[in-house]
Amino acid sequence: MIVSTRGRYALSIMLDIAEHQGDGYVSLRDSAQRQKVSKKYLEQIIIIPEVSEMLVSKGGKYGGYRLARSPGEYTVGEVLRAAEGSICPVSCLEGGGVCNHKEECSVYPIWQGLDEVINNYLDGITLKDVLDKCGKEKI
Repeated sequence: MIVSTRGRYALSIMLDIAEHQGDGYVSLRDSAQRQKVSKKYLEQIIIIPEVSEMLVSKGGKYGGYRLARSPGEYTVGEVLRAAEGSICPVSCLEGGGVCNHKEECSVYPIWQGLDEVINNYLDGITLKDVLDKCGKEKI
């Protein structure tokens, strides 16, 4: 499994919004500057339907984005799945693991176990956990 730049920046923007939303709505311009990435790229991530559902937006001069829930209610796995669509280590596990050869496949259980480890690990870490570990939470 390789997390794309889209997944990495989706997680980064969610963390940035979580860290700074205590100051009000977080503008993409400010977030892009802090992350040293283009605002246009962040705009592409924010419009992914699964990502945009995690946020509340407000237009205008003091507009921007806030998390729809508290940082402790979002897991890293949830954010990555929203941006990536899937975080399965192999394609035969995607879509509920529908594989015509899994009964005779000797390595299928290995991929199932790896998928379980990945999901348990990523779903066991919240945005709040990451911010707390870095000493960055302001809200």
